[in-house]
Amino acid sequence: MKKRIIISVLLLIIICAVGIMSYSPLRNKIEQIFFATKVYNLLNSEEYMNLHQVITKDSVNSRTIMWQSLNDREDFILEYKQENEDEILQAKPQKSVLDIDNKKIYIYAVTLENLKADMVYDYRLGFENNRSDWYKLKTAKENNNKFKTLIFPDYQSNDYTEWKSLAMNAWQNNQDSDFFINMGDLVDNGYDLVQWNGWFDGVEPMVNNIPVAPVQGNHETYTTDWKVAMPNVYLEMFKLPTNGNDKYQNQYYSFDYGDVHFTVINTQDDEMAEFEPDLLNEQLKWLENDLATTDKKWKVVLMHRDILNYGRDAKPLGDEISFSRHGEIYMPIFDKYDVDAVLTAHLHTYRRRALIRDFAQNEQGTLYILTGVAGNVRYPSLWYKNPLDEYVPLQPETNNYLVLEADENSLTFNCYLPDSTQIDTFTFTK
Repeated sequence: MKKRIIISVLLLIIICAVGIMSYSPLRNKIEQIFFATKVYNLLNSEEYMNLHQVITKDSVNSRTIMWQSLNDREDFILEYKQENEDEILQAKPQKSVLDIDNKKIYIYAVTLENLKADMVYDYRLGFENNRSDWYKLKTAKENNNKFKTLIFPDYQSNDYTEWKSLAMNAWQNNQDSDFFINMGDLVDNGYDLVQWNGWFDGVEPMVNNIPVAPVQGNHETYTTDWKVAMPNVYLEMFKLPTNGNDKYQNQYYSFDYGDVHFTVINTQDDEMAEFEPDLLNEQLKWLENDLATTDKKWKVVLMHRDILNYGRDAKPLGDEISFSRHGEIYMPIFDKYDVDAVLTAHLHTYRRRALIRDFAQNEQGTLYILTGVAGNVRYPSLWYKNPLDEYVPLQPETNNYLVLEADENSLTFNCYLPDSTQIDTFTFTK
């Protein structure tokens, strides 16, 4: 009991210190203490952490569930059953291991298949004679085009308090959401396990009950000393739908929900050039095939880096419309396959653009939304307005999140402030 009191007091002191110190020289030391304390608690009271659901290619009949442990266990089991039923089924997880800064983290994953459509399941974790609490899992309806998803911009933070507040408020106001999307930069440093624990803490209990569809950002490639490396932590944390190329598994993928086909692109080909020089060319071939072969009514692309360049004090552009390298590469493909909407991130500002086709405003074009910021790293009033921006929030900006609502004949994108005040909306009909 005395040990637990001491640990609780230590945690309170650390949290207060982080809140007032931001990026002080003591930050790294505090994070190390925080992680060590969480490790101590885990080893002495809990056997698993960061339980989360992950999107699958078709959510009608399948779902992936993952968790982590500091212990290498062979007796973990996932139990699940239909809601209000007694029969309990069991599934054994696959296991992988992360060795980061001499800390071994064991990653466990179960993909449940042959689930019934439009069904609520209860699931829990087991080991030895222990069982966790029950959590919910709901499959999608078959041949039903109505659904809702939450969309969160960059979470990158030096303190995940604001992120947790935003995520939980969005979840409380949209508990009928079927899944949620992140737009990359979940963490500031992809190799910092403390930050990953902060991110997972921010999305609980939402991620226990609905799946996440993650997008990789450039910060997932950064080590704790700000060098670029393979995003190994991100790649292990999320077991994503297969893309036909084992070499790039979990880096880019696609999935269907209702009558919407979501395509998730990896825009970190600059960071990956040293490690995976063929990433861009291989992904482009996959992308064309992915967009050409879907039979869904709607096509939505998710990518971290944006398609426009923005002027700023150090580099004004005036009224010039300038497209980024990724815009120049990908936008002709989006035009070719009539992509309806493209969501981006990276710049920590919200902008809804005019519909664009052939690099110009066109009412028959694609909707491009730069999704904003969900963490506490912001660039207030940094970017000038681009001529293609149709909506820009009042500056300086605060955090925001989006809600996508789909039905038989429309897609609606709504943007909200942290207090759920709506600031923008756009509806497609088809």
